[in-house]
Amino acid sequence: MKKIFLMIPLALAVSNSVHASTDNPWYVGARAGASFLTNMDDAVTSVTEIQDTNFAGGVFAGYQITPWFALETGYTHLGNAKLDNGQGSYEAQGADLVTKFSFSATDSLDIYAKAGAFYYDWNAIGSGVTNSDNGWSPTAGAGLEYFINKNLSTRLEYQYYNDVGGPDIHFAGLGLAYHWGAPAPIVEPVYVDQVTVTTLEELKLTVPFAFDSSTITAGDAAKLVPFEQRLKDQDAAQIYVIGHTDSRGSEAYNQKLSEKRAQAVADALRQHLNVGEIRIIAQGRGESDPVASNQTEEGRTQNRRVDIISPSIDVETVTQVIAE
Repeated sequence: MKKIFLMIPLALAVSNSVHASTDNPWYVGARAGASFLTNMDDAVTSVTEIQDTNFAGGVFAGYQITPWFALETGYTHLGNAKLDNGQGSYEAQGADLVTKFSFSATDSLDIYAKAGAFYYDWNAIGSGVTNSDNGWSPTAGAGLEYFINKNLSTRLEYQYYNDVGGPDIHFAGLGLAYHWGAPAPIVEPVYVDQVTVTTLEELKLTVPFAFDSSTITAGDAAKLVPFEQRLKDQDAAQIYVIGHTDSRGSEAYNQKLSEKRAQAVADALRQHLNVGEIRIIAQGRGESDPVASNQTEEGRTQNRRVDIISPSIDVETVTQVIAE
């Protein structure tokens, strides 16, 4: 049995040496349990009986070819069966070479089956036993494997060895395996809508007009680009165009002139856009809303204007993010 405990540290040493690798399909492990011998008639003398249930165990290494198929090899000690008269024993040990087929029952639990060959050493020890032997034996088994995490799993398994130097040997036990680069269970991400609100600041511009004129200059028309861009980018955006005059002339005339000035700016905004009156609202306020004194030429120049205002708006942006 000392051989088993010497092999376990060896397996751990191998684990440490390969641990730095990534996306690695290799795994190693150890198992321990009990073995039970049957069909012993030809293997021992008829004078005595044999202890047919013994401690057994071993170590193994595997290569995960696909998520459901792997190759495994390892060392297994199937026990030292002693004669009841104390005059000898039979020791069974050897190397496994098996295929392993797995079925995923849940995200963490696999059901698996194994089949392959066992190269055995059947050693008759003592004066009361005979017929040491070695050779190949067919083997098969089944078990459950539970993944504690993506790297560590435990096993509950049964394995049958046929004609190991004469008897059949049954093994049942628990195992522990370490997997390098074992893929995590595939979990489909769940997406949720994340709403971000951004406030677009108010846009303002004042366009001056010459005395008794309702014509916007080319230079002032070029300044309307930010307002045009907002109308293109934001369906909810509106623009208010408000015309004004100085106080010279009649109030009725100035009202009409302020409306013409507002309409001229609105038409300039619509020149490159298909935008209706709901989004570009033109109004005239005549001489009623001066920003400077109408008693001076400088003040009257400031009052001949069109105020263009696009109010601030809150823009919602919806993006999909992975739910935490």
